[in-house]
Amino acid sequence: MNVITQEDFIRTVEGALQYISYYHPLDFVHAMHRAWKLEQSPAARDAIAQILINSRMCAEGKRPICQDTGIVTVFLDIGMDVRWDAEKSVEDMVNEGVHRAYLNPDNPLRASIVEDPAGARRNTGDNTPAVIHSRLVAGNKVSITLAAKGGGSENKSRFAILNPSDSVADWVVDQVPGMGAGWCPPGILGIGIGGTSEKAMLLAKQSLMAPIDIHELQQRGPSNTVEELRLEILDRVNKLGIGAQGLGGMTTVLDVKILDYPTHAASKPVAIVPNCAATRHIHLELDGSGPAFATPPSLDEWPQIPWDPTTSSRRVNLDELDATAIRDWKPGETLLLSGHLLTGRDAAHKRIVETLAKGESLPDGLDFHNRFIYYVGPVDPVDGEAVGPAGPTTATRMDKFTDTLLEKTGLIGMIGKAERGPAAIESIKKHRAVYLIATGGAAYLVSKAIRKAHVVAWPELGMEAVYEFQVEDMPVTVAVDTTGVSVHQTGPAEWKQRIAGIEIVTE
Repeated sequence: MNVITQEDFIRTVEGALQYISYYHPLDFVHAMHRAWKLEQSPAARDAIAQILINSRMCAEGKRPICQDTGIVTVFLDIGMDVRWDAEKSVEDMVNEGVHRAYLNPDNPLRASIVEDPAGARRNTGDNTPAVIHSRLVAGNKVSITLAAKGGGSENKSRFAILNPSDSVADWVVDQVPGMGAGWCPPGILGIGIGGTSEKAMLLAKQSLMAPIDIHELQQRGPSNTVEELRLEILDRVNKLGIGAQGLGGMTTVLDVKILDYPTHAASKPVAIVPNCAATRHIHLELDGSGPAFATPPSLDEWPQIPWDPTTSSRRVNLDELDATAIRDWKPGETLLLSGHLLTGRDAAHKRIVETLAKGESLPDGLDFHNRFIYYVGPVDPVDGEAVGPAGPTTATRMDKFTDTLLEKTGLIGMIGKAERGPAAIESIKKHRAVYLIATGGAAYLVSKAIRKAHVVAWPELGMEAVYEFQVEDMPVTVAVDTTGVSVHQTGPAEWKQRIAGIEIVTE
């Protein structure tokens, strides 16, 4: 009978969360590299390059791959012959590990979890509690499979109960365009089929814990219905032309994972849970011999990706812009931003709009006239950093605030990730503003362009406070121009047509 001590278990969870914050699984790195080599869309290829460069930088610097360091999800298989030497419950031990990992002074991780979700939505301050799924199984070990799931991809999950005769592939392919680019493709689609409604969702999430192996499956061919379905969905989704960051391209998904379970004869529950370009998960096992730690990978496993944005990008001084200066920017054009910009996410936007509705003045320093706002909630800095990893958050969540800010503050531009909705695009067009995107999944790379940062309003909001950043050569892409043309519409449409005429070659 193996004895698992409380401290060994907590240290295992803590170490695993730190590890996955800065090490991508190598199967993901290799799959992204294959996608980069095959990609023919310049915009998508550039985005994949940034993601791979960011991945290596994080592995070297031991800093988070993404500023959204995720909601912790844990799958525990607890052997029935295990004996615990612990005072805390298993759930409390997991949460103590999360607490320690996210408050680690050498690599603090962003606290994103809020309690009272239907009310005050107060940040818990340490990213607890985790979402925990436990099973009692045969054996004398404790198996821990742990993931940190970003909100951008989690928000794009889908569920339906199909008729038994309906096609799962048809439903999945129909859902993906509506998921937009907020889940930061290219990534992995996790699909659960069968069971009940909650079982299908759990299966979809669990499927994402497996290594990427679609390349091997393509080479050997399918041996059962699930493998046939994986290949069909992969092919059909990639032919949609959505591409990296939704810019249009050849790879939207790197793999399709499927788990199924027996279900009622009258039902076919199906769930989709996407994993983003900040795929983070790990599997460890405790056998009573001490805490379990993953072995760091060699940096030689990361490809050397050539990337020089200065050769093809327009340099822009943010401090000298006005409404006329942005009118010749074109969708898909790459820019390098220098100067000052303000930040703001959901909570800050809500406060800004409420303040304006009351006829009150915004806090000192919150002057948006002829300025840009960056949708970001950064990680805390360490070791002289101006700011920690600071990649963009999904812009569509700010759509309902956009017209008010453009009309009442003098704002001329926004920076985020993914597409804008029809109402926001119409407002951008009406006010002759622009929307730019930074690459989701390249948060550490983006942060290197931020030279100074300080909070200018509502520090009590934590990572959702309003900052002013001073940036130098921050890489972005024009997503919506002043006439309302969106690259997230034109890019995928163009590449869907192109892919139809391209013979796809897999290595």
